[in-house]
Amino acid sequence: MRFLVTGGAGFIGSHYVRSLLAGEYKGAENASVTVLDKETYAGNRANLPADHPRMTYVRGDVCDRELLLDLLPGHDAVVHFAAESHVDRSVTGAAEFFRTNVLGTQTVLDAALVTDVERVVHVSTDEVYGSIEKGSWTEDRPLLPNSPYAASKAGSDLVARSYWNTHGLDLSVTRCSNNYGPYQHPEKLIPRFVTNLFEGIPLPVYGDGRNRREWVHVDDHCRAVHHVLMWGGAGEIYNVGGGNELTNLAMTEQILQLCGAERSMIRYVTDRKGHDLRYSLDDTKIREELGWSPRIAFDEGLAGTVAWYRDNPQWWKAARNASSADRP
Repeated sequence: MRFLVTGGAGFIGSHYVRSLLAGEYKGAENASVTVLDKETYAGNRANLPADHPRMTYVRGDVCDRELLLDLLPGHDAVVHFAAESHVDRSVTGAAEFFRTNVLGTQTVLDAALVTDVERVVHVSTDEVYGSIEKGSWTEDRPLLPNSPYAASKAGSDLVARSYWNTHGLDLSVTRCSNNYGPYQHPEKLIPRFVTNLFEGIPLPVYGDGRNRREWVHVDDHCRAVHHVLMWGGAGEIYNVGGGNELTNLAMTEQILQLCGAERSMIRYVTDRKGHDLRYSLDDTKIREELGWSPRIAFDEGLAGTVAWYRDNPQWWKAARNASSADRP
């Protein structure tokens, strides 16, 4: 089998590619992979195994239709991770989010259709549902996004649905809760707080810290994506949750404990505009229909993540510097 993985140098995409090349996924043990990545500040070629014989790396933009038409022939499937994903950045500069997430998805799907790619998985987020006070979202809940990032991903989900419904493209959508794990860019909550503590920098907690998120390890998420790729239904949506729901303050306290730091390092800051209070996914469908379930216990996964950042300061310092240079 031959896969094209968009955004394959980013946090989640690179984990999927490394696992695929390591033969960890049933039915794709000897798969060849083409990675397409624009190498924005969040994409890092160092996240991937250099010169792997079954990987071809292409630097390029998912909005480049001619490039995609040249790359896609001969591929059996597309796994579409590529996206602008940081909510804070979308609040101050939304245009690139809509370009990459909506137009980029349409361009990828159009090229897949023209080149007769047999299977596509579009990777989305729980944020498209908006905020939920009680209970959990099922896949048939309406999309009520509240940030420009979430709106751009909701738009991409609707584009994906249209290509299935109109053209019969064999496509499935995944919507996952918050990811964590090694190689996550240090602008995100867990790596930002961990690396701040390593350097004695206070932790900026939005508002009163009551915002609640559900967390899943990146390895469990990528296994879910592959389950959907191999056994998911055309036109189907699959929620991917971890079952680990924490307030941001509770998460901060766990990070403090793992890093041996005091609560005095917390600094409460002005809340983000349009900050959703709570996310929660009902992932019964993927568990019962496809047999997926998370394997990594949250406490174990978080401790391992903190240890990885402790052991890899060169990686996260370089990533943080690249991010700083990217900002105006």
